[in-house]
Amino acid sequence: MTSTERTPTPADIRRWRRYLADERAEASVYRDLAQRRTGEEREILLALADAEGRHEQHWLDLLGDQVGRPLRGDVRTRMLGWLARRFGSVFVLALAQRAEARSPYATDADATPQMAADEQVHEEVVRALAARGRQRLSGTFRAAVFGANDGLVSNLALVLGVSASGVATHVVLLTGISGLLAGALSMGAGEYVSVRSQRELLEASSPNPHTREALPHLDVDANELTLVYRARGMTPADAEERARETLRTLEAYTSDIPVGAATAPVEDEHEAIGNGWSAAVSSFCFFASGALIPILPYLFGLGGTAAVLVSAGLVGIVLLATGAIVGLLSGASPLKRALRQLAIGYGAAAATYVLGLLFGTALG
Repeated sequence: MTSTERTPTPADIRRWRRYLADERAEASVYRDLAQRRTGEEREILLALADAEGRHEQHWLDLLGDQVGRPLRGDVRTRMLGWLARRFGSVFVLALAQRAEARSPYATDADATPQMAADEQVHEEVVRALAARGRQRLSGTFRAAVFGANDGLVSNLALVLGVSASGVATHVVLLTGISGLLAGALSMGAGEYVSVRSQRELLEASSPNPHTREALPHLDVDANELTLVYRARGMTPADAEERARETLRTLEAYTSDIPVGAATAPVEDEHEAIGNGWSAAVSSFCFFASGALIPILPYLFGLGGTAAVLVSAGLVGIVLLATGAIVGLLSGASPLKRALRQLAIGYGAAAATYVLGLLFGTALG
């Protein structure tokens, strides 16, 4: 028996009203996001809002005169709306992606199969939109997140290890500052070399743009252009046919071999890798800011066990925050990523602290 053939129970009414509120809130989120976009992304977001409007109408039809006062959407959706109105960033899209993945329609007999399918497709649409933002962030953001976490964990481990050995507080502080500067400089330099090397490798693999100028002067009978296509993986017959077609029309000289097919992908890869200097500066600054956290208690005069506990507590809070951010951007559970980040950081620090205790005992 379907929902239209039976008398709805009070529980049905409450559930339908909740679904109605959530659909309205989700449609509002997409409209708010669309206001901060232009062109194709704006059209896609407005189309998603229209789809949520169709789902809203389904619940209105079922409720009839029992709609009652409008309810507010759930806490997650209201938070999404607040973020969308103020930021409209990739973080909001990543949260929206997770919200679409949690749709209960697939297991609810009162929702149509089309609605359940819509929600699955919406997840993929939002995933694709979020991927654009992730790509724009990937180079510098990767350096920033890894730099901050490396600074937090490495300097916490360093400070705790040295502190456990029983040295004076000022020695611990000096060690922490040295670790901050050495690590930040090393991270910045390493990130610059890494990004520049990747870009140079891509540039070395890109076709020479000046080669197209030689096309009109090629010997048609010898047709060296065939070798270009064969080097790219074509069979001899296909390469010869393609080369003849390329030389047949001057229009192809500016859009085909040797750079036309490779220029755009390489540019996309360059964008994904990021800029060497921006990655280096981000890595330096975020490593330094992360490495500063563990030594704050010592900078303010604390020492001994109190400084160790405060340092570990501050680092734990930041590790949870950075882990949650990475989880949001990756479309994974923020809580799981935060706890994983915390466990890894504390595990490394605890191991170093134990080694420091053993080292201090041995010296004593």
